[in-house]
Amino acid sequence: MDSQADQLKAIFLPFLVPGHMIPLVDTGRLFAMHGVNVTIITTPANALLFQKAIDRDASSGHQIKTHILEFPSAQVSLPKGIENFNMITSPDMSHKLYYAVSLLQKPIEQLFQDMRPDCIVTDMFYPWTVDSANKLGIPRLVFHGTSYFSLCAASCIKQYAPHQSVKSNTDTFLLPGLPNKIEMTTSQLPRWVRTPEAYTQLMDKIKESEQRSYGAVMNSFHELESAYEEHYKSVMGIKAWSVGPISLWANSDATDKVERGNKATTENEWLNWLNSKECNSVLYVSFGSLNKFSTSQLIELAHGLEASNHQFIWVVRLKNKDEDEGWLRDFEKRIKESNRGLIIWDWAPQLLILEHPAIGGLVTHCGWNSILEGVTAGLPMITWPLYAEQFYNEKLVTDVIKIGVAVGVKEWRKMDEEAKETVKREEIEKAVTFLMGSGVEAAEMKNRARELGNAARSAVQSGGSSQSNLMGLIKELKSLKCERG
Repeated sequence: MDSQADQLKAIFLPFLVPGHMIPLVDTGRLFAMHGVNVTIITTPANALLFQKAIDRDASSGHQIKTHILEFPSAQVSLPKGIENFNMITSPDMSHKLYYAVSLLQKPIEQLFQDMRPDCIVTDMFYPWTVDSANKLGIPRLVFHGTSYFSLCAASCIKQYAPHQSVKSNTDTFLLPGLPNKIEMTTSQLPRWVRTPEAYTQLMDKIKESEQRSYGAVMNSFHELESAYEEHYKSVMGIKAWSVGPISLWANSDATDKVERGNKATTENEWLNWLNSKECNSVLYVSFGSLNKFSTSQLIELAHGLEASNHQFIWVVRLKNKDEDEGWLRDFEKRIKESNRGLIIWDWAPQLLILEHPAIGGLVTHCGWNSILEGVTAGLPMITWPLYAEQFYNEKLVTDVIKIGVAVGVKEWRKMDEEAKETVKREEIEKAVTFLMGSGVEAAEMKNRARELGNAARSAVQSGGSSQSNLMGLIKELKSLKCERG
């Protein structure tokens, strides 16, 4: 163990979205497990999502703690306790939350000054932290919370604007300069890419701060997307360290997996149900913590799953708490009686469920955490992207690593708006029947998924690619500290 004077001190600053927050907190925990003195800056309600894990790590002897800043709820007219994007119920609340985050900049910068860390690891949505680090003469590492592939694809579109060469939003275009032949349509691109708006300016700031940062910490592993890791480093010119899948080695016991990001659901019901099923016979259906479908889409999904004649677990989040769910309760009763399916309401311990041997496939919204958890479990996927960079991630799954089949979503949408299109039950049934069936192409997908799952586990073992990268990064940061004196 390093002496206190020699020990590396790092501050981690997660963004207030669970999908960004939890993996960056887990990255901080990894640093602490490897001898770094870690402080995680957060707010009261967000600390509740991970404080138990931090306390367990600290009681195990790791130097890790949270520093809690009061959230400026009153200043932005938000109800007390609404402190992340998982809690909001309207676009207006979203704008207020962004404003509240901006008000945290000054107190966070003061903390940096007071605590004098040796480095900071901050989410991409805090581009100003690169200037904070420069003032202190320390490195800033950026955490994107997504794939190398999506960063490379977004950079390609920014540089070459291939979507401007096609006549309609549904015509395909090639993304030039990438290691694979990747085709997309304009309708699959984020709206702020197609038409400049305020969010475009924010993303430009993020890109510029990435270029000025010391490097990027990536929740990926070399064996998953090596060509795009190399492209990011050599073509885009950014130093990067792949240290993932972070959830795999930061949450090694069942308690961490159950508590990760939310309260546990009733374990006995889903566990007993899965224990009664054959290996690889159940499809897991989940669309992440922020996604709520319209009633019409829920109905199509229910009918598609039922018509496939395959067993499934479906995690359902209602769009509105007062939504009439009578038809869905009837559906739940029917599939329970036939022993064909199980509905889990609101939230499920996905890490635990995916590693159960009965699970044979995953329907995913293509959020990067969800994809990584599926890859880690060695599962093939049905891709159903919605917003953010999820259409890029879909292309990685279906066209590059080839472990998934697209359900056929055609239109990108904002996180807080309803989809313009409804994926029909026939398309859902077709995708489920293909993935869970015994065809040659599906079998090849399943084999590739299993191989990637094995590679993910090897990456975080002693001598594995991600373990070696983490140790190398910490060593490099210590050398920089010594050089500064």
